[in-house]
Amino acid sequence: MKKQDKYIFPAIFTYEPGYEIAVTFPDLPGCASSGADEVEALEMAKDALGGHLWCLEKDGDEIPIPSRLCDIQMEENERAALIEVYMPSVRLSQETRSVNRTVTLPAWLNAAAIERGVNFSQALQSTLMNELGISR
Repeated sequence: MKKQDKYIFPAIFTYEPGYEIAVTFPDLPGCASSGADEVEALEMAKDALGGHLWCLEKDGDEIPIPSRLCDIQMEENERAALIEVYMPSVRLSQETRSVNRTVTLPAWLNAAAIERGVNFSQALQSTLMNELGISR
């Protein structure tokens, strides 16, 4: 099975008073998410879709052909939207192997870090995750 770089699937956003906006994917049973507002629901939908498709790829399962947006049947409190995911980014986010990076820093900072027993790899990872707003 050839892996695609990009997938676009229709999602249904369900609005219920007093609840988060629920997001489901008619073509992907079990793929669902929600968000407190439309922006968060959209972000969570992208995460859910990417993760679900990554699992299908990893397991060698067939990825269904997406339905056409105009063919989606909805209730009065539902709206449909197309959700796009770029799979190379999703695949890399699931990758746990380490890669080497060459960094340059002032000699005085290098000496101070060595003196204090700083783990350079761990410090760089923590700083990058903090800078990017990523938590694992």
